[in-house]
Amino acid sequence: MTEPFDAVEVIAAKRDGHPLGTPEIRWLIDAFTRGVVADEQMSAWAMAVLLNGMDRREIRDLTLAMIDSGERMSFAGLGKRTVDKHSTGGVGDKITLPLAPLVASFGAAVPQLSGRGLGHTGGTLDKLESIPGWRADLGTAALRAQLADVGAAICAAGADLAPADKRLYALRDTTGTVEAIPLIASSIMSKKIAEGTAALVLDVKFGSGAFLPQRERAEELARTMVELGGDAGVATVALLTDMSVPLGLTAGNAIEVQESVEVLAGGGPADVRELTIALAVEMLALAGVPDADAGAALDDGRAMDSWRRMIRAQGGDPDAPLPRARESHDLLADRDGVLAEQDARAVGVAAWRLGAGRARQGDPVQHAAGVRLHAKPGEPVRAGQPLATLLTDEADRIPRALEALEGAMVVAPPGTTVPPRELIAARIA
Repeated sequence: MTEPFDAVEVIAAKRDGHPLGTPEIRWLIDAFTRGVVADEQMSAWAMAVLLNGMDRREIRDLTLAMIDSGERMSFAGLGKRTVDKHSTGGVGDKITLPLAPLVASFGAAVPQLSGRGLGHTGGTLDKLESIPGWRADLGTAALRAQLADVGAAICAAGADLAPADKRLYALRDTTGTVEAIPLIASSIMSKKIAEGTAALVLDVKFGSGAFLPQRERAEELARTMVELGGDAGVATVALLTDMSVPLGLTAGNAIEVQESVEVLAGGGPADVRELTIALAVEMLALAGVPDADAGAALDDGRAMDSWRRMIRAQGGDPDAPLPRARESHDLLADRDGVLAEQDARAVGVAAWRLGAGRARQGDPVQHAAGVRLHAKPGEPVRAGQPLATLLTDEADRIPRALEALEGAMVVAPPGTTVPPRELIAARIA
Protein backbone atom coordinates (compact mmCIF):
# COMPACT_ATOMS: atom_id res chain seq x y z
CA MET A 1 0.00 0.00 0.00
CA THR A 2 1.24 3.48 -0.85
CA GLU A 3 1.32 5.76 2.17
CA PRO A 4 -0.34 9.19 1.72
CA PHE A 5 2.39 11.03 3.62
CA ASP A 6 6.11 10.77 4.23
CA ALA A 7 7.35 10.61 7.83
CA VAL A 8 10.43 12.75 7.14
CA GLU A 9 8.29 15.52 5.65
CA VAL A 10 5.91 15.46 8.63
CA ILE A 11 8.85 15.63 11.07
CA ALA A 12 10.47 18.48 9.12
CA ALA A 13 7.23 20.46 9.04
CA LYS A 14 6.91 20.37 12.82
CA ARG A 15 10.66 20.97 13.22
CA ASP A 16 10.23 24.19 11.24
CA GLY A 17 7.26 25.30 13.35
CA HIS A 18 4.45 24.61 10.89
CA PRO A 19 1.07 23.28 12.08
CA LEU A 20 0.22 19.79 10.88
CA GLY A 21 -3.11 19.12 9.19
CA THR A 22 -5.67 16.71 10.58
CA PRO A 23 -4.96 14.06 7.89
CA GLU A 24 -1.22 14.23 8.61
CA ILE A 25 -1.68 13.76 12.35
CA ARG A 26 -4.15 10.91 11.95
CA TRP A 27 -1.84 9.19 9.46
CA LEU A 28 1.23 9.67 11.69
CA ILE A 29 -0.39 7.95 14.69
CA ASP A 30 -1.90 5.17 12.58
CA ALA A 31 1.37 4.56 10.72
CA PHE A 32 3.31 4.53 14.02
CA THR A 33 0.87 1.96 15.41
CA ARG A 34 1.31 -0.17 12.26
CA GLY A 35 5.12 0.07 12.41
CA VAL A 36 5.42 2.12 9.21
CA VAL A 37 6.81 5.09 11.16
CA ALA A 38 9.91 3.89 13.05
CA ASP A 39 10.63 4.60 16.72
CA GLU A 40 13.51 6.93 15.88
CA GLN A 41 11.25 8.93 13.56
CA MET A 42 8.53 9.24 16.18
CA SER A 43 11.18 10.29 18.72
CA ALA A 44 12.36 13.04 16.37
CA TRP A 45 8.77 14.22 15.90
CA ALA A 46 8.21 14.25 19.69
CA MET A 47 11.30 16.44 20.14
CA ALA A 48 10.01 18.81 17.44
CA VAL A 49 6.71 19.07 19.36
CA LEU A 50 8.60 19.74 22.62
CA LEU A 51 10.51 22.59 20.97
CA ASN A 52 7.75 24.13 18.82
CA GLY A 53 4.47 23.13 20.46
CA MET A 54 1.08 22.44 18.87
CA ASP A 55 -2.03 24.57 18.60
CA ARG A 56 -5.38 23.57 20.14
CA ARG A 57 -6.70 21.96 16.95
CA GLU A 58 -3.52 19.90 16.52
CA ILE A 59 -3.67 18.68 20.13
CA ARG A 60 -7.34 17.72 19.68
CA ASP A 61 -6.49 15.84 16.47
CA LEU A 62 -3.61 14.03 18.20
CA THR A 63 -5.82 13.04 21.13
CA LEU A 64 -8.59 11.70 18.89
CA ALA A 65 -6.09 9.80 16.74
CA MET A 66 -4.65 8.09 19.81
CA ILE A 67 -8.15 7.21 21.03
CA ASP A 68 -8.94 5.70 17.62
CA SER A 69 -5.80 3.53 17.77
CA GLY A 70 -7.70 1.23 20.17
CA GLU A 71 -11.12 0.51 21.61
CA ARG A 72 -13.50 2.79 23.48
CA MET A 73 -15.25 1.60 26.61
CA SER A 74 -18.87 2.48 27.31
CA PHE A 75 -20.80 2.51 30.56
CA ALA A 76 -24.15 3.16 28.91
CA GLY A 77 -26.93 1.34 30.69
CA LEU A 78 -25.07 1.20 34.00
CA GLY A 79 -27.79 3.19 35.72
CA LYS A 80 -25.26 5.46 37.44
CA ARG A 81 -23.43 8.54 36.21
CA THR A 82 -19.71 7.84 35.82
CA VAL A 83 -17.07 10.28 37.00
CA ASP A 84 -13.32 9.77 37.19
CA LYS A 85 -10.33 11.61 38.61
CA HIS A 86 -6.77 11.90 37.34
CA SER A 87 -3.75 13.25 39.19
CA THR A 88 -0.55 14.24 37.44
CA GLY A 89 1.28 12.60 40.33
CA GLY A 90 3.31 13.61 43.32
CA VAL A 91 4.90 12.52 46.58
CA GLY A 92 2.54 10.98 49.14
CA ASP A 93 -0.36 11.36 46.70
CA LYS A 94 -2.65 8.60 47.93
CA ILE A 95 -5.83 10.62 47.31
CA THR A 96 -7.38 8.11 44.89
CA LEU A 97 -7.60 5.49 47.65
CA PRO A 98 -10.06 7.33 49.93
CA LEU A 99 -11.60 9.39 47.10
CA ALA A 100 -13.03 6.62 44.89
CA PRO A 101 -15.03 4.89 47.67
CA LEU A 102 -16.07 8.27 49.11
CA VAL A 103 -17.64 9.36 45.80
CA ALA A 104 -19.19 5.90 45.32
CA SER A 105 -20.88 6.17 48.72
CA PHE A 106 -23.13 8.88 47.20
CA GLY A 107 -24.32 6.61 44.38
CA ALA A 108 -21.96 7.68 41.58
CA ALA A 109 -19.80 5.20 39.66
CA VAL A 110 -16.02 5.70 39.69
CA PRO A 111 -14.14 3.66 37.03
CA GLN A 112 -10.65 4.60 38.26
CA LEU A 113 -8.15 3.19 35.76
CA SER A 114 -4.77 3.77 37.40
CA GLY A 115 -1.09 3.12 36.83
CA ARG A 116 2.14 2.14 38.51
CA GLY A 117 4.87 4.40 39.83
CA LEU A 118 8.06 5.35 38.03
CA GLY A 119 10.86 7.34 39.64
CA HIS A 120 10.08 9.56 42.63
CA THR A 121 6.27 9.52 42.27
CA GLY A 122 4.26 6.57 43.54
CA GLY A 123 1.71 4.49 41.67
CA THR A 124 -1.81 3.80 42.91
CA LEU A 125 -1.72 0.14 41.88
CA ASP A 126 1.60 -0.41 43.71
CA LYS A 127 0.06 0.96 46.88
CA LEU A 128 -3.05 -1.22 46.69
CA GLU A 129 -1.06 -4.35 45.88
CA SER A 130 0.37 -4.16 49.40
CA ILE A 131 -3.06 -5.36 50.57
CA PRO A 132 -2.96 -9.19 50.71
CA GLY A 133 -4.96 -10.77 47.87
CA TRP A 134 -5.86 -7.52 46.07
CA ARG A 135 -5.64 -7.74 42.27
CA ALA A 136 -5.31 -4.89 39.81
CA ASP A 137 -6.52 -6.61 36.65
CA LEU A 138 -10.25 -6.60 35.93
CA GLY A 139 -11.85 -7.51 32.62
CA THR A 140 -14.47 -5.20 31.15
CA ALA A 141 -17.37 -7.38 32.31
CA ALA A 142 -15.99 -7.61 35.85
CA LEU A 143 -15.39 -3.85 35.92
CA ARG A 144 -19.00 -3.13 34.90
CA ALA A 145 -20.34 -5.59 37.44
CA GLN A 146 -18.25 -4.06 40.24
CA LEU A 147 -19.35 -0.53 39.32
CA ALA A 148 -22.99 -1.61 39.33
CA ASP A 149 -22.63 -3.34 42.71
CA VAL A 150 -19.99 -1.40 44.67
CA GLY A 151 -19.82 1.85 42.69
CA ALA A 152 -16.03 2.08 42.60
CA ALA A 153 -13.16 0.13 41.06
CA ILE A 154 -9.48 0.99 41.00
CA CYS A 155 -7.77 -1.17 38.41
CA ALA A 156 -5.21 -1.35 35.61
CA ALA A 157 -6.09 0.05 32.21
CA GLY A 158 -6.49 -2.56 29.48
CA ALA A 159 -3.89 -2.81 26.72
CA ASP A 160 -6.51 -1.94 24.10
CA LEU A 161 -7.14 1.57 25.44
CA ALA A 162 -5.15 4.09 23.36
CA PRO A 163 -2.30 1.66 22.54
CA ALA A 164 -0.54 4.32 20.43
CA ASP A 165 -0.15 6.39 23.59
CA LYS A 166 1.54 3.52 25.42
CA ARG A 167 4.13 3.18 22.64
CA LEU A 168 4.67 6.93 22.37
CA TYR A 169 5.01 7.35 26.14
CA ALA A 170 7.75 4.71 26.24
CA LEU A 171 9.70 6.71 23.65
CA ARG A 172 9.15 10.01 25.45
CA ASP A 173 10.42 8.50 28.68
CA THR A 174 13.78 7.66 27.05
CA THR A 175 14.23 10.70 24.79
CA GLY A 176 13.77 13.66 27.14
CA THR A 177 10.37 14.66 25.77
CA VAL A 178 8.10 13.78 28.71
CA GLU A 179 7.59 17.47 29.56
CA ALA A 180 6.01 18.45 26.20
CA ILE A 181 2.60 19.79 27.25
CA PRO A 182 0.77 18.79 24.02
CA LEU A 183 2.05 15.23 24.47
CA ILE A 184 1.23 15.12 28.20
CA ALA A 185 -2.28 16.44 27.62
CA SER A 186 -3.07 14.11 24.72
CA SER A 187 -1.59 11.13 26.60
CA ILE A 188 -3.73 11.66 29.70
CA MET A 189 -6.92 12.66 27.92
CA SER A 190 -6.80 9.97 25.22
CA LYS A 191 -6.90 7.28 27.90
CA LYS A 192 -9.55 9.03 30.00
CA ILE A 193 -11.85 9.71 27.03
CA ALA A 194 -11.38 6.17 25.68
CA GLU A 195 -12.24 4.88 29.15
CA GLY A 196 -15.80 6.10 28.60
CA THR A 197 -16.33 8.22 31.71
CA ALA A 198 -19.00 10.93 31.45
CA ALA A 199 -17.13 13.42 33.63
CA LEU A 200 -13.59 13.98 34.82
CA VAL A 201 -11.86 15.94 37.57
CA LEU A 202 -8.14 16.64 37.16
CA ASP A 203 -5.66 17.23 40.00
CA VAL A 204 -2.81 19.06 38.27
CA LYS A 205 0.20 19.56 40.53
CA PHE A 206 3.05 22.05 40.64
CA GLY A 207 6.01 22.43 43.01
CA SER A 208 9.20 20.47 43.62
CA GLY A 209 7.47 17.10 43.89
CA ALA A 210 5.53 17.49 40.63
CA PHE A 211 6.86 16.62 37.19
CA LEU A 212 5.99 20.18 36.09
CA PRO A 213 7.41 22.23 39.00
CA GLN A 214 6.49 25.65 37.54
CA ARG A 215 2.95 26.77 38.36
CA GLU A 216 2.55 28.51 34.98
CA ARG A 217 3.35 25.31 33.08
CA ALA A 218 1.01 23.25 35.27
CA GLU A 219 -1.77 25.78 34.69
CA GLU A 220 -1.19 25.63 30.91
CA LEU A 221 -1.48 21.83 31.08
CA ALA A 222 -4.67 22.03 33.15
CA ARG A 223 -6.34 24.45 30.72
CA THR A 224 -5.32 22.34 27.74
CA MET A 225 -6.81 19.18 29.26
CA VAL A 226 -10.03 20.90 30.32
CA GLU A 227 -10.45 22.12 26.72
CA LEU A 228 -9.78 18.62 25.35
CA GLY A 229 -12.39 17.15 27.67
CA GLY A 230 -14.95 19.72 26.62
CA ASP A 231 -14.21 19.12 22.93
CA ALA A 232 -14.85 15.39 23.45
CA GLY A 233 -18.10 15.89 25.37
CA VAL A 234 -16.58 14.90 28.73
CA ALA A 235 -17.43 17.45 31.44
CA THR A 236 -13.99 18.33 32.84
CA VAL A 237 -12.79 20.45 35.78
CA ALA A 238 -9.23 20.87 37.08
CA LEU A 239 -7.83 21.84 40.47
CA LEU A 240 -4.30 23.24 40.53
CA THR A 241 -2.61 21.96 43.70
CA ASP A 242 0.67 22.54 45.50
CA MET A 243 3.15 19.64 45.58
CA SER A 244 6.13 21.50 47.09
CA VAL A 245 5.54 19.52 50.33
CA PRO A 246 4.56 15.83 50.48
CA LEU A 247 0.85 15.10 50.90
CA GLY A 248 0.24 13.72 54.35
CA LEU A 249 2.94 12.11 56.47
CA THR A 250 3.81 9.05 54.37
CA ALA A 251 5.49 8.29 51.06
CA GLY A 252 5.57 4.61 50.15
CA ASN A 253 3.08 1.85 49.47
CA ALA A 254 1.74 0.05 52.55
CA ILE A 255 2.21 3.11 54.76
CA GLU A 256 0.16 5.22 52.33
CA VAL A 257 -2.62 2.62 52.42
CA GLN A 258 -2.55 2.82 56.22
CA GLU A 259 -2.84 6.62 56.08
CA SER A 260 -5.69 6.39 53.56
CA VAL A 261 -7.62 4.12 55.91
CA GLU A 262 -7.12 6.71 58.67
CA VAL A 263 -8.74 9.32 56.39
CA LEU A 264 -11.61 6.95 55.62
CA ALA A 265 -12.09 6.56 59.38
CA GLY A 266 -12.58 10.32 59.74
CA GLY A 267 -9.00 11.13 60.78
CA GLY A 268 -5.69 11.31 58.97
CA PRO A 269 -3.57 14.35 58.06
CA ALA A 270 -5.47 17.56 57.46
CA ASP A 271 -4.10 18.16 53.95
CA VAL A 272 -5.03 14.67 52.71
CA ARG A 273 -8.54 15.08 54.09
CA GLU A 274 -8.87 18.59 52.62
CA LEU A 275 -7.88 17.56 49.09
CA THR A 276 -9.95 14.35 49.21
CA ILE A 277 -13.07 16.34 50.15
CA ALA A 278 -12.40 19.09 47.59
CA LEU A 279 -12.01 16.61 44.73
CA ALA A 280 -15.03 14.62 45.90
CA VAL A 281 -17.22 17.74 45.88
CA GLU A 282 -16.13 18.52 42.30
CA MET A 283 -16.73 14.93 41.17
CA LEU A 284 -20.12 14.71 42.81
CA ALA A 285 -21.25 18.03 41.32
CA LEU A 286 -20.42 16.69 37.84
CA ALA A 287 -22.23 13.44 38.71
CA GLY A 288 -25.41 15.32 39.56
CA VAL A 289 -25.02 15.30 43.36
CA PRO A 290 -24.55 19.00 44.22
CA ASP A 291 -23.97 20.23 47.77
CA ALA A 292 -22.80 16.78 48.92
CA ASP A 293 -21.36 16.72 52.45
CA ALA A 294 -18.30 14.62 51.67
CA GLY A 295 -16.76 15.27 55.08
CA ALA A 296 -19.79 13.73 56.80
CA ALA A 297 -19.44 10.57 54.68
CA LEU A 298 -15.85 10.21 55.92
CA ASP A 299 -16.88 10.80 59.52
CA ASP A 300 -19.94 8.54 59.70
CA GLY A 301 -18.44 5.40 58.10
CA ARG A 302 -20.20 5.43 54.71
CA ALA A 303 -16.94 5.92 52.81
CA MET A 304 -15.22 3.22 54.88
CA ASP A 305 -18.00 0.76 54.06
CA SER A 306 -17.50 1.48 50.33
CA TRP A 307 -13.74 1.00 50.72
CA ARG A 308 -14.12 -2.39 52.37
CA ARG A 309 -16.56 -3.57 49.69
CA MET A 310 -14.27 -2.32 46.91
CA ILE A 311 -11.19 -4.07 48.34
CA ARG A 312 -13.09 -7.34 48.87
CA ALA A 313 -14.55 -7.21 45.35
CA GLN A 314 -11.00 -7.29 43.97
CA GLY A 315 -9.86 -10.18 46.14
CA GLY A 316 -8.28 -8.17 48.94
CA ASP A 317 -8.69 -8.55 52.67
CA PRO A 318 -9.28 -5.11 54.22
CA ASP A 319 -8.58 -6.52 57.68
CA ALA A 320 -5.27 -8.25 56.87
CA PRO A 321 -2.05 -6.81 58.35
CA LEU A 322 -0.06 -4.72 55.89
CA PRO A 323 3.61 -5.48 55.21
CA ARG A 324 6.10 -4.07 57.72
CA ALA A 325 9.67 -3.12 56.89
CA ARG A 326 12.51 -5.17 58.36
CA GLU A 327 14.83 -2.17 58.74
CA SER A 328 14.27 1.41 59.88
CA HIS A 329 16.38 4.50 60.52
CA ASP A 330 15.37 7.81 62.13
CA LEU A 331 16.52 11.17 60.77
CA LEU A 332 16.79 13.42 63.85
CA ALA A 333 16.47 17.17 64.29
CA ASP A 334 19.82 18.67 65.27
CA ARG A 335 18.33 21.66 67.13
CA ASP A 336 15.17 23.05 68.70
CA GLY A 337 13.08 25.19 66.39
CA VAL A 338 10.35 25.16 63.77
CA LEU A 339 10.30 22.92 60.71
CA ALA A 340 10.51 25.49 57.93
CA GLU A 341 11.06 23.35 54.81
CA GLN A 342 10.28 19.79 53.74
CA ASP A 343 11.17 19.26 50.10
CA ALA A 344 8.70 16.92 48.38
CA ARG A 345 11.00 15.75 45.61
CA ALA A 346 13.76 14.82 48.07
CA VAL A 347 11.32 12.77 50.15
CA GLY A 348 10.07 11.04 47.00
CA VAL A 349 13.60 10.21 45.85
CA ALA A 350 14.44 8.85 49.32
CA ALA A 351 11.36 6.59 49.26
CA TRP A 352 12.31 5.42 45.77
CA ARG A 353 15.88 4.60 46.88
CA LEU A 354 14.52 2.69 49.86
CA GLY A 355 12.69 0.39 47.42
CA ALA A 356 9.20 1.92 47.28
CA GLY A 357 9.56 2.92 43.61
CA ARG A 358 11.15 1.65 40.43
CA ALA A 359 13.69 2.97 37.93
CA ARG A 360 12.24 1.05 34.96
CA GLN A 361 8.79 -0.22 34.05
CA GLY A 362 8.42 -3.80 35.27
CA ASP A 363 10.88 -3.55 38.18
CA PRO A 364 9.54 -4.94 41.48
CA VAL A 365 8.80 -2.66 44.43
CA GLN A 366 9.05 -3.20 48.17
CA HIS A 367 5.58 -2.72 49.58
CA ALA A 368 6.85 -1.96 53.10
CA ALA A 369 9.49 0.58 52.04
CA GLY A 370 9.06 4.33 52.30
CA VAL A 371 9.43 7.45 54.41
CA ARG A 372 7.24 8.25 57.41
CA LEU A 373 7.30 11.95 58.34
CA HIS A 374 6.79 13.17 61.90
CA ALA A 375 6.12 16.89 61.38
CA LYS A 376 4.75 19.29 58.78
CA PRO A 377 6.23 22.71 57.97
CA GLY A 378 5.28 25.28 60.61
CA GLU A 379 5.28 22.79 63.49
CA PRO A 380 7.77 23.03 66.41
CA VAL A 381 10.44 20.36 66.77
CA ARG A 382 12.97 19.51 69.49
CA ALA A 383 16.60 18.51 69.17
CA GLY A 384 16.84 14.72 68.88
CA GLN A 385 13.23 14.36 67.72
CA PRO A 386 12.74 12.21 64.61
CA LEU A 387 11.88 14.32 61.57
CA ALA A 388 11.48 11.22 59.41
CA THR A 389 11.73 7.44 59.68
CA LEU A 390 13.22 5.58 56.72
CA LEU A 391 11.71 2.12 56.13
CA THR A 392 13.15 -0.66 53.95
CA ASP A 393 13.75 -4.40 53.79
CA GLU A 394 17.41 -3.86 52.84
CA ALA A 395 19.63 -1.89 55.25
CA ASP A 396 22.18 -1.10 52.53
CA ARG A 397 19.62 1.17 50.85
CA ILE A 398 19.52 3.59 53.78
CA PRO A 399 22.75 5.59 53.14
CA ARG A 400 21.69 6.58 49.62
CA ALA A 401 18.24 7.56 50.89
CA LEU A 402 19.84 9.75 53.55
CA GLU A 403 21.89 11.44 50.83
CA ALA A 404 18.66 12.38 49.06
CA LEU A 405 17.37 14.03 52.23
CA GLU A 406 20.45 16.19 52.85
CA GLY A 407 19.22 19.77 53.18
CA ALA A 408 15.63 18.75 52.45
CA MET A 409 14.33 19.44 55.97
CA VAL A 410 15.28 22.81 57.38
CA VAL A 411 14.75 23.64 61.06
CA ALA A 412 14.49 27.41 61.62
CA PRO A 413 15.04 29.14 64.99
CA PRO A 414 12.27 28.90 67.61
CA GLY A 415 9.48 31.40 67.04
CA THR A 416 9.97 31.52 63.27
CA THR A 417 6.68 32.01 61.44
CA VAL A 418 6.19 29.76 58.41
CA PRO A 419 3.49 31.09 56.04
CA PRO A 420 0.64 28.59 55.63
CA ARG A 421 0.60 26.70 52.34
CA GLU A 422 -2.34 27.17 50.01
CA LEU A 423 -2.95 23.57 48.99
CA ILE A 424 -5.53 24.34 46.29
CA ALA A 425 -4.24 27.25 44.24
CA ALA A 426 -6.88 27.50 41.52
CA ARG A 427 -9.93 25.92 39.92
CA ILE A 428 -10.05 25.71 36.13
CA ALA A 429 -13.24 24.85 34.27
